[in-house]
Amino acid sequence: MSNDTGLKFSTPAMRILENEHRYLSYLMGQWHAAVLWFEQDNISLDEGRARLQELRGAIMDFIIPLNKHTAKEEEHFFPLLGLYIGFEQGPLVGIQEEHREIDGYIGHFLHHTAECTRLNSVEDIRAAARDAGEAFEVLTVHFVKEETVVFPMAETLLSPRDRERLSGKLNTLIT
Repeated sequence: MSNDTGLKFSTPAMRILENEHRYLSYLMGQWHAAVLWFEQDNISLDEGRARLQELRGAIMDFIIPLNKHTAKEEEHFFPLLGLYIGFEQGPLVGIQEEHREIDGYIGHFLHHTAECTRLNSVEDIRAAARDAGEAFEVLTVHFVKEETVVFPMAETLLSPRDRERLSGKLNTLIT
């Protein structure tokens, strides 16, 4: 179901979430390039610490819109869809677990990079950067799952009235 905007979904609520995914993916691409930098050889400790601080800043900027997006899904979208498909099993269980996993990787990264001077080796710095890389990987797969399973399910199952109410609740900025 494609349209002139290139978006896959026709209902406003799903288009809002899809647009947010596009924006978050763009931001992720920016900081993921920094994650990949740590895979090269011959990194000095000082340069590694400096780059890790830059990565930390980018991720701290990223988590603001990510948390707003996740809150919209958790507070409005998932409870409504759950009324149609249930909460105990199925795609919502896995999707919500992925939210916790993403939060865990980002939290672990932020915790271990709070004081970069405590990271005493290039390997310590690389290990911290790997948490950001894991968050990127989980987020990427997570967005695909939502867009290929959960969003189409919502477009099909939600009543027109529920879709309209959901759209009103989701129509807020994440920036």
